[in-house]
Parts: sequence; structure tokens; C-alpha cells
Amino acid sequence: MIANLLTLVFLVSQPVADTAEPVEAETAMPLNAAQQGALRCSAAFALVAEKQKQGDPAALEYPPLGERGREFFVRSGAQLMDQAGMTRETLAAHLRREVDAIRADGSLEQIMPPCLLLLDASGL
Repeated sequence: MIANLLTLVFLVSQPVADTAEPVEAETAMPLNAAQQGALRCSAAFALVAEKQKQGDPAALEYPPLGERGREFFVRSGAQLMDQAGMTRETLAAHLRREVDAIRADGSLEQIMPPCLLLLDASGL
């Protein structure tokens, strides 16, 4: 598993102020399109940040995502736990699935432009 993803999963395991008490995965609400998009973008940011850290020329074409991408995930994750009733463990599992899906379908380059727009719109 990539280092940034592990960092993000670690951050998910930390207490988050002002979030509702999470419920079990079986009773968590399904994610709406905006929530799913935020989760997918969080995974994309983690992938690009790791590639940037490794010096990948294609990844370096994107703005630096180490800090901004991590902060986006922290904020989005807190909202997901609050709004969808996810536990930290469920959120981490969803993030891992998104990373695996992006790798499997090779969609990173296609999803980065809208994800960068979402990042800019978030004010981070």
C-alpha cells in the first residue's frame, strides 16, 4: 500500500471533532454522487502525491498534492463519517477500494482534471 494512503488511513483513525457517532457499516447510508466523488478524488490525490514524492515526471505536472490532498481527505472524511454514518474503518476500506479501482481501470489521468477543480472549489 502506498505511503500517502497509509498516512491518510492513519489520519482517519484519529478522533475528529464535531462528527456524529458513527454507525456500523451495514446501517451506513449509501453515498451520494458528491460524496462518492470526494472519496474518489481523495484516492486520486493520494496516488498522485505518492508519485510526486517518487519524482514521477507525469505526476509532477500536477500541482503539489501532499498537503492539500491530505487536507481534502481529512475534511471530506469527516463529512462522510458525519453525513453517511461511516466508521473510520469503513471509510479506510472505501478509500482502499477506490485506490484499487483507479489503478485497475487506469483512470487516474481522466479523473484528475475534475478532482483538481473540486480541490480548488474547496478553498484548500
